[in-house]
Amino acid sequence: MIDSASLARLIGQRVRQERQARQWTLDQLAEGSDVSRRMVINIEQGVANPSIAILLKLSDALGVGLAALVDSPKPSGVQLTRSGMGPVLWSGEAGGRAMLVASTAPPDVVELWDWTLGPGDRHASDAHAKGTRELLHVLEGAVVVETAEQVVTLQTGDALSFPGDVPHAYANVRSTSARFSLSVFEPAVGSPPRARTSHV
Repeated sequence: MIDSASLARLIGQRVRQERQARQWTLDQLAEGSDVSRRMVINIEQGVANPSIAILLKLSDALGVGLAALVDSPKPSGVQLTRSGMGPVLWSGEAGGRAMLVASTAPPDVVELWDWTLGPGDRHASDAHAKGTRELLHVLEGAVVVETAEQVVTLQTGDALSFPGDVPHAYANVRSTSARFSLSVFEPAVGSPPRARTSHV
């Protein structure tokens, strides 16, 4: 597994490469992504540890899938991620983590995540781009999924499909860790406009 400092440098390089390939200025990327210019600079310099929400804003603005910013380029065709070797893009205070283990290329991007929530861990997410859907399957423990419309508690083996284009959160309210697999479908990545919805 890549360490956080190396991952920050890799993300910085990838963001800069994608921005320069489009001949965009820092201001253009900041405006198009709704991420501050200072944050874009810090990310490109590899000194920031951007959240998943910020990475999604940047990848949407650049018209690439999230994996394009957090993983080294791979040849087309079969792409293998060995156990424990995906980039960790979130770490919880109680030992939780979110690892991106696989992704497809645009325009219709599907991401596969391996999530662990430590006791009391909670991850809140902004609304993703319009049309985003998420599929969650609990592998161990229990997970509470909060969406704009309802709160659902899932036990081991339970699965849930829900809209990702509304604010949502995953939480573990138990005293033992929980683990779940998450698939995220983002349609038409790179097809402007990529508006986010806010059903609040």
